[in-house]
Amino acid sequence: MLRRTALATSALLIGALLLTSCTGTTSQPTATGVPDPNATLTVRLSLEPSNLDIRHTSGAALDQALVDNVYQGLVTRNGDDGNAIVPELATDWKVSPDGLTYTFTLRPGVTFHDGSALTADDVVTSLQTAKDDASVQSSGDLAGVASITSTDPTTVVITLAQPDINFLFALTGRAGLIFKSNDTTNFETSTNGTGPFSVSSWNTGQSLTLTRNDAYWGEKAGVAEVVLDYIPDQSAAINAAVSGDVDAALEIDPELKGQLDGAAGFHIESGLTTDKGTLAFNNARAPLNDQRVREALRLSIDHQALIDTLGSGQPLYGPIPPLDPGYEDLSGSISYNPDRARQLLAEAGASNLSLTLTIPSVYPGTIATFLVSSFADVGVKLEVKSVDFPTWLKDVYTNHDYDLSFVRHVEARDFGNFANPTYYFGYDNPKVQSLYAQALATTDEQQSSDYLAEAARIVSDEDAADWLFLSTPLTAVADNVANFPKNSLNVRLPLAGVTVSSE
Repeated sequence: MLRRTALATSALLIGALLLTSCTGTTSQPTATGVPDPNATLTVRLSLEPSNLDIRHTSGAALDQALVDNVYQGLVTRNGDDGNAIVPELATDWKVSPDGLTYTFTLRPGVTFHDGSALTADDVVTSLQTAKDDASVQSSGDLAGVASITSTDPTTVVITLAQPDINFLFALTGRAGLIFKSNDTTNFETSTNGTGPFSVSSWNTGQSLTLTRNDAYWGEKAGVAEVVLDYIPDQSAAINAAVSGDVDAALEIDPELKGQLDGAAGFHIESGLTTDKGTLAFNNARAPLNDQRVREALRLSIDHQALIDTLGSGQPLYGPIPPLDPGYEDLSGSISYNPDRARQLLAEAGASNLSLTLTIPSVYPGTIATFLVSSFADVGVKLEVKSVDFPTWLKDVYTNHDYDLSFVRHVEARDFGNFANPTYYFGYDNPKVQSLYAQALATTDEQQSSDYLAEAARIVSDEDAADWLFLSTPLTAVADNVANFPKNSLNVRLPLAGVTVSSE
């Protein structure tokens, strides 16, 4: 493996750090040779976790490495099937007609990596701890739970205080992961899950190695070992692929993809994500509390030109991406029109406007440069304030001290941010809040989606934010690798079904 300097990574609350995506997809050729069950799959990733305690440490790097591979929940999501919710540690479940009671049947024969059998008590204790302990990541996802009980050794019953159509999806996240009761494992450096792989070694600053769990309850992993090779430098990642040191490389820089695209032994894939490059407006602060100003700023941005400049992404005209319920194509709602932008600014008495863009320094300078030029064209002076991520969290996310900001919101089903007037967007619309509440409370999925779509149209029509792009990251995959996942790889990377064939 290539040697390189380790990248110090901050725990992220809202977004992944790298902007590497592009439009279009390529078809995957059939893997050559016969799958080798003793093979090692080596995957290049850019972000390394700061520790392995997935319960208490934020950051997408932990989700990539551990969710579905090492730790599991009652249910999970299939990113390559529209994020459909599918069984995992539960074989099935029933929901009461009023949407309040969820009854799960536990899968038999499940053991933790230390050999202990999974029990209903483990499930109840894990979920109760996640609900009660605010230090557990995504604890708030279980805030609406009224009780968690086991009626017999194979049944767990969860009762909600009120219906929540997103509850099953919430169980696919960190709050839904199941741990052994009273486990004494040092979770910062070790793991003890139920998944198809266990963590066998962690070479800090270099790689994390997962080994096949031969006692796994389900179909055994297709490879004996997975090495997650952390290579933050883009050129080094390309070199690792070209030299055969990795079998797959995530988040390939579009400007460098030509070194692999069409090269012998590799092909390039891209997939959908829920990763929204969001230009936030402080709706609670003048002059951004004037919709005419917000609309003018959106009209001054040529989104396709920005995407072409970045070599990345797809247009997104509203707050809900295609993988989430409530999505609809809102491309007709707004278009590039600098003349209309100037007119709106004049009407708002903001012809000589000066604003500040607060942006984490981890993002490419291209974005800020493009916005400075776009706004200057309509008479708005934009000052760029580049800050480290902890400062962004303090100033923007916590204190709401900003005019404009940019961050990538990677989470699925996060429309609720626009229904929360205390969120850093500062957007307060009772109609949107009501529609979102109705979307959660109904037990009819289509009706819920319709409520969300209506709310999203209002958010877009009121220009509560601007969505610069939807990220569609590039992945380089060796031709002898089959079944490598395609969608939402920046937050989930299930690898049990991947195989590596002899050349």
